[in-house]
Amino acid sequence: MEPAMKLVNVRKNIGKKEIIKDISFEVYPGEVFGFLGPNGAGKTTTIRMMAGLMRITSGDVHIHGVSVKNNFKDAIRHVGAIVENPEMYPFMSGWKNLKHYARMIPGITEDRIKEVIGLVGLEKAIHEKVGKYSLGMRQRVGVAQALLHRPSVLILDEPTNGLDPAGIREIRQYIRKLAEEENVAVIVSSHLLSEIELMCDRIGIIKNGEIITVEEVQEKSATDKELKVYIEASPLEEAFHVIQSVFDIKAEKEDGYILIDTTKENIPTIIQEFVNHKIQVFEINSKQSSLEDKFFEVIGENTIA
Repeated sequence: MEPAMKLVNVRKNIGKKEIIKDISFEVYPGEVFGFLGPNGAGKTTTIRMMAGLMRITSGDVHIHGVSVKNNFKDAIRHVGAIVENPEMYPFMSGWKNLKHYARMIPGITEDRIKEVIGLVGLEKAIHEKVGKYSLGMRQRVGVAQALLHRPSVLILDEPTNGLDPAGIREIRQYIRKLAEEENVAVIVSSHLLSEIELMCDRIGIIKNGEIITVEEVQEKSATDKELKVYIEASPLEEAFHVIQSVFDIKAEKEDGYILIDTTKENIPTIIQEFVNHKIQVFEINSKQSSLEDKFFEVIGENTIA
């Protein structure tokens, strides 16, 4: 499948300082791609270059094979974006705001305006003044505005910023719906790791202007996913020795428990080995490694995201 957007060795210098360092990744139609990183890592700078709002120092962004650097107009017509907060006229209704934006792009009909209003679920409130809208409703109008010209790439920078839990859930559901029903490639930047885990197909993590990893959110089967396993056993030292010597698994002791990282399918084998060594097992608790665990593993525990 041809990528909807492809970053090729993208760099950005401001003065003598290199802000973005040789970034490359691809995003495909119908995919929700999470773009994560700590504050100051280069997320917004990269997003601005993707959306054509900032000049690329070197490298290129290709949108459906069209170069942003060499053919900006044809490339960027495929892109819809909300960078930071959507701005609207508060004294006008949502409908009039969308009509106003539609005048800027040839070929947008009233039927298309009604279609995007339906996509974001604003039929009941669209004729009320935007000044009366909740933050979540304004975000939805922003998404509708970004979709008016039928983009194949939608870039959303912190789309759930400032929303309550209900608003966050609504925006997440609309983003998934857009990807699945409109076959839009959605790129989402967010600090809410739990939401990214629910929303995205793949993630890219950026740190100090470099892509550290790009991977699928649910890339492993249920039995292959790594778990954090807490074991209460006696004698503790002998159980600890068995895990390290027999299974060659990295283990540590914590508050009277043995803590290991392993897969679900290994747990019965570990228990059987304890029985063979006459070790008593009182408790085994497991927790699947989350995106948050992976994020801090990659970028470091003391970095604020």
